[in-house]
Amino acid sequence: MKVLFVYYVPSGGVETLNRQRCRALRLAGIEAHCLYYAWGSGMQNAADFPIYVTRNDIEIKHILDSNGFDVIVVTTDHLSFQRFRMLGFKGKFVLEIQGYGPKSVAQAQLAQAAPYVNQYADALLNPNTPHIAALFQQLYPHKPQFNFNNCFDAQRFTYSPYPAPSSPVMAWLGRIEDNKNWREFLHIGHALKEDVPDMQMWMFEDPQLSQPAEREEFLALIHELELSDRLTLRPNVPNAEMPYYYSVIGDSGGFLCCTSKVEGAPYAVLEAMSCRCPVLTTNSDGVSTSVYHNVTGKFYVLGDVQHAVTEALELMKDQDLRKHIRSHAKNHVEHNFNPHIYAMNFVGMLQSIGM
Repeated sequence: MKVLFVYYVPSGGVETLNRQRCRALRLAGIEAHCLYYAWGSGMQNAADFPIYVTRNDIEIKHILDSNGFDVIVVTTDHLSFQRFRMLGFKGKFVLEIQGYGPKSVAQAQLAQAAPYVNQYADALLNPNTPHIAALFQQLYPHKPQFNFNNCFDAQRFTYSPYPAPSSPVMAWLGRIEDNKNWREFLHIGHALKEDVPDMQMWMFEDPQLSQPAEREEFLALIHELELSDRLTLRPNVPNAEMPYYYSVIGDSGGFLCCTSKVEGAPYAVLEAMSCRCPVLTTNSDGVSTSVYHNVTGKFYVLGDVQHAVTEALELMKDQDLRKHIRSHAKNHVEHNFNPHIYAMNFVGMLQSIGM
C-alpha cells in the first residue's frame, strides 16, 4: 500500500505531522511519500522517506505514474483533486483539514469546496477538531468521515535535562499573523513584568510566513511595550533542536504560551508537553484533545490578559500543581497520540473506503 500526502509548503504543523505519520504508517506496512508545491523551512528537517517539491504538472504526473499510489491524502487543497485525476491518478482521495484559522474561514472554504468534495473525495479526515467535525457533518453528511488524533512520537521527541536559564522563560511559537494572536502574547509578557521582573520571552517563528505590514506592527509593539531587553526572536529553529528548548523552558520555571484564536491540532502543544514544558493556552478548539485545565495544562480566556497573568503566575509559583501538570501532560501525549494508534486508525479508514 502506498500513500501520497499533499500540502502547499513544508512548514509548521503539517510538515511536522507528515514527518511523524510517514514513519508511523510503516508500522502498518504502508509506504508514504510527501508532495509540496513550494519550498519551505521544514525542508531542513531530516526525513527518511521520499519528499517532492514541485507544482509542475509534468513532474507531478511522473511522480504519480512511477509510484502507483493507492491513496492521495490532500491537506486543505481540494482544487487538486481534479488536477490529479486529469494527470492520471485512479486511486482514492481523502480530504484532510488540519485547520483554516478563523471558524468563518473554515465555513466558507468548506462550502466552496462542495463541488470537488462531492465529486472526488472518498473520505474526510480531521484530528478531532470540534468545529471542523461539525462542519463536515453539516455540509457533507453522506461522505465517510474520520476523526482521530494526529500521531506523535514521544520516545523520539522528549525531555532531556540541560542547564536551564537562571530566570523563567515564557515562550511562543507560530507565525506573525492575526490568528496566532502574537499581540496578546506581547501584552501578557508586558503585564507579567511587574510580578516576574527577570522573566525572559522567546518567540519561535518563520519570518518567511509573515506579512510585511504585520511584521512592522509587530516590531512597533515590541518597542511600545519596551520588551526589547527581554525578548529573543528565534527564527527557523530545526525541529530536531526543539526538544532542547522545550526542556530548558520547562526547567527554567517557565511555560509555553499559546495565544491562538482558533487552532486545528497544534503540534507545538504536544511537543512542549512531551518535553515537560507546561502549556498555558487559549481554548482554541483544536487543543481540546491535548489540554485539560489544571491536569495536562492551563487555559485562559482569549482576550483576557489579566486572566492569563493570573494563570501564568499560578503555573510558575505553585510547585505541586506545576509538577502534577508536567507529569500528566507527558503521560497523556505518550498514551493518546501514540503512533501505533494512529497507524491502526488510518488503516481502519482505508478499509472503510474499500482499500
